[in-house]
Amino acid sequence: MGASPKTTEFLKECMADSLLQLMKEKSFSKITVNEIAETAGVNRSTWFRNFKTKNDAITFKLMQLWKRWKEEHRIDEAIRYTPENAGEFFLFAYSVKDILSAVYRDGLQSCAYDAYCRVVFPSYSTNPIACYGTRFFASGLFGLLDEWISRDFKETPEEMVQIFFHVMDIKNSRAEIVG
Repeated sequence: MGASPKTTEFLKECMADSLLQLMKEKSFSKITVNEIAETAGVNRSTWFRNFKTKNDAITFKLMQLWKRWKEEHRIDEAIRYTPENAGEFFLFAYSVKDILSAVYRDGLQSCAYDAYCRVVFPSYSTNPIACYGTRFFASGLFGLLDEWISRDFKETPEEMVQIFFHVMDIKNSRAEIVG
């Protein structure tokens, strides 16, 4: 009989947290699975039952953090593709800026992008306009996040929302992208 989903998520998060902790001490590429497992207090086999790569653990952690943020801030899944939700996105990113900075410092931008895509694109609509619109909106939003992290979060989340509206040229129209 396998572990419950809650137990599995807890163990996965412990291992991801251990990896992030070790990243404070040494380069991501130098961290071994044995070190992660030891720091997390689990067996090496537990790691391999749950993750294929260290990148998977980082992606998982970012997704878990978003899931918690979404629940704490009562973000409705049905409206997540609206320009108005850009503010929530930037506030969330700012709340985990230390993790995002560490991820970028070690050249792991793809982990942030993978987590973002899994959150934003859990399923596709059959409507081509909705699919393309959602992808366009999401890609633009992530592009701004990518630059913001690279610039070491110089702007506030509120300034990023204004930049988003300016860049997307939707400041006054507040056009909703249907997802």
